[in-house]
Amino acid sequence: MAILRVKNKTMKQKSEPRYRQIARQLKTAIEQGELAAGRRLPSSRLYAQELGVSRVTVENAYGELVAQGWLERRGQAGTYVSDHLTLETAPAEPLGFGGEQFQPQPFQLGLPALDLFPRGIWSRVMGRRLRTQTRFDLALGDVCGERALRQAIVEYLRLSRSIECEAEQVFITSGYAAAMSLTLQALSGRGEGMWVEDPGFPLIRPTIEQEGVTLHPVPVDAEGMDVDWALKHAADTRFALLTPAHQSPTGVALSLPRRRQLLDWAAHHQAWVIEDDYDSEFRYHGKPLPPLKSLDAPQRVIYIGTFSKALFPALRTAWLVAPMPLVAAFRRQAQRVACPVPLLWQQTLADFLREGHFWRHLKKMRLHYAQRRRWLEAALVAHGFQVVEQLGGIQLVVSVDGDDRMMARRAREAGLAVQAVNDWRMAHCGGAGLIMSFTNIASQAMANEQVAALRRAIK
Repeated sequence: MAILRVKNKTMKQKSEPRYRQIARQLKTAIEQGELAAGRRLPSSRLYAQELGVSRVTVENAYGELVAQGWLERRGQAGTYVSDHLTLETAPAEPLGFGGEQFQPQPFQLGLPALDLFPRGIWSRVMGRRLRTQTRFDLALGDVCGERALRQAIVEYLRLSRSIECEAEQVFITSGYAAAMSLTLQALSGRGEGMWVEDPGFPLIRPTIEQEGVTLHPVPVDAEGMDVDWALKHAADTRFALLTPAHQSPTGVALSLPRRRQLLDWAAHHQAWVIEDDYDSEFRYHGKPLPPLKSLDAPQRVIYIGTFSKALFPALRTAWLVAPMPLVAAFRRQAQRVACPVPLLWQQTLADFLREGHFWRHLKKMRLHYAQRRRWLEAALVAHGFQVVEQLGGIQLVVSVDGDDRMMARRAREAGLAVQAVNDWRMAHCGGAGLIMSFTNIASQAMANEQVAALRRAIK
């Protein structure tokens, strides 16, 4: 390990986390044959002393390389370079985790800060689950999802969103679209109508239409979905889908009077409100309004959430909370497809929540996102853009004059992943704007460079 100790002198000059620097050094040593297959690595305690870092840092580096297949744990015998590793079969860094094979496009929506995810901790939690699994864990689990994960979500919702529910009401799915399909199938939605926000998230519309539900676009103003407009033009619909905490993409919150009006409509028309609480974890100013589900005395709200933006998209895990009277119907529908999320992932996620890693990760993400948002806002203002004020979320909108669709197309041709607000509209006219994310902007210089490229592309 002497060569790694010498190389460590230059590690402090790099800006990436120390555990990742150590992991890269180890990987390079394996690739160059300096660490042969089957060689035992020093204990994390000894290696930490040698490098002058904490033991946790080394454990994180080891855990990352174990997850990628470069190293393997052998219980009390220690950590070894994988026996089955050759230069021809050496694994590349996994897609979606910021390796050389994948680089987020500038302003790419729906993608959390991949560089901030605690991969070492995740690897250790998953590794522990692998070591402690029994033969019973090889069978299919509960069709509604792993009980431990559902209970962990219940506890998280109680503390963070003031939602009281039971584990029986929680159903684990493989994403937002799967949660929507389960909901509409359980409630026999075919042939019914649904209010949707206009503008609103466009990628969920094909899923809803595939279930035979007719979309009724409802305009959005400064108070969120215009419920009065919906009652006048489409009062007989059976469903309403909206993002009340942080409207997508405008960022406005549904006002408290409209929340009450919506719940009153649902109760009197035997309708159902589907609450997509995306991005609710990330709010930078003021106190958020309570979710509709926490006000749901008539039990008419289906609450949907996902871990894709808070953790990482490849996790492919979402969940919904059904009203207690609907649990039997949802369970009957779930039995037809069973929970598609691998049991190991569910168990790992349950431990990640219960042990407090999720809370600590969110706390760190809020601080970083607030900074990254400031970097992007400063760069946009400096280049003459007008930023629409928003209180939270992982994306923002800039107002533009002219054809935002054409501007977005030119930006995409230049490799910039911005989207046009009018591409998110269905029927109602409104102001033009460009939607962009700031999550993977790592410095003010990067923000300035990307915004300058955007200005050149749409000029």
